[in-house]
Amino acid sequence: MSDFQQSGSVATLHNLGTIAPEEMERQLNLFAGRRKITLILPSLFSELEAPALGQIVDELCKVGYINHIVIGLDRADESQFRFAQDYFARLPQQHSILWNDGPRLKAVQERLASLGLAPEEPGKGRNVWYCMGYTLACQDSDVVALHDCDITTYSCEMLMRLVYPLANPSFPYQFCKGYYPRIADGKLNGRVSRLLIAPLLQALQRTFGHSDYVEYLQAFRYPLAGEFAMRTSILPDIRIPSDWGLEIGVLSEVWRNLGRHSVCQVDICDRYDHKHQPLSAEDAARGLSRMSIDISKAIFRKLATDGMVFSQEHFRTLKATYYRLALDLIERYYNDAIMNGLHVDRHKEEKAVELFAANIVEAGHTFLEHPMETPFIANWSRVQSADPDVLRLLRESVIADNAEVPS
Repeated sequence: MSDFQQSGSVATLHNLGTIAPEEMERQLNLFAGRRKITLILPSLFSELEAPALGQIVDELCKVGYINHIVIGLDRADESQFRFAQDYFARLPQQHSILWNDGPRLKAVQERLASLGLAPEEPGKGRNVWYCMGYTLACQDSDVVALHDCDITTYSCEMLMRLVYPLANPSFPYQFCKGYYPRIADGKLNGRVSRLLIAPLLQALQRTFGHSDYVEYLQAFRYPLAGEFAMRTSILPDIRIPSDWGLEIGVLSEVWRNLGRHSVCQVDICDRYDHKHQPLSAEDAARGLSRMSIDISKAIFRKLATDGMVFSQEHFRTLKATYYRLALDLIERYYNDAIMNGLHVDRHKEEKAVELFAANIVEAGHTFLEHPMETPFIANWSRVQSADPDVLRLLRESVIADNAEVPS
């Protein structure tokens, strides 16, 4: 991680293998004495039944520098929550499970709903938001890391590389985003990042002129990576979306709250794969189709807050510009794949681009039709201002749930 370059407004840290994993772990164990590290794992119960999470837990059992693991558990009834308690019991670190569908946390949800502050839409964003609140309530961390629970190629080295820039007291960073190549089984993956985000950001610059925010997003090598870490001190002011726009929403909040010298991205692994979402061209409420709409809306909303004016004509022009740029990128991806002995199905790639182009217009239409829509969940600073006792209640509810030993 000794190589350093500036990529636009984001510092890029490379892993060159010059620090052995054992040495990096030794340093992290020392740093953790000064900066306590919490890991958030947002999970569906169904992921406990898949092999990926079992491997992740096995790897985490080897980690000594994590002070607290916070597991957000969605779509679980009581018997499934008890199963989860037993499932995670082998973790040697302090760990807490947020049973989001349990009566105690539902009571917290209802209390916040009475103030108009509860996340309305279930999903990863809401799960992460409650985990952030619980982390703040515990007051036992200086650094918070987060990664998904469906990584099939997980190793504890990923986590080491992700938290090192924030744990090292000589580094200035307050936010770190992971990146990695999206190659598996001899083919290029990462369709949404390659075929939607990259050409859409280019099209926005070409259609509306230069934007510092768009340039900032372009600096990230994998903006949709679910792996990121931040100083706990910035959690109270982070506003996040509850939908598939979570990763872009977090980057937008970091752009709003932090100076460019406080942000970095780091190479966390040479090989990465996870559960793949279907394209779902027939159902805009599912899969990559839903994801592309939510991500596009998140970008449009942020640009609107910076003063960019949109109309239906703008979105039609944006679609045409995006479509041409995306087709050009498909050609480059195909050539790159051939040079590296990889496979790309150009027909499927173009079908995805056609769907994404239509969804850009759909996202724009939704944005224009619902200008009063609140895109973000309230940040925890506002929640604490409205209800100063809610974090205590949240913490006590989680402790009470976890104290009940499974029979």
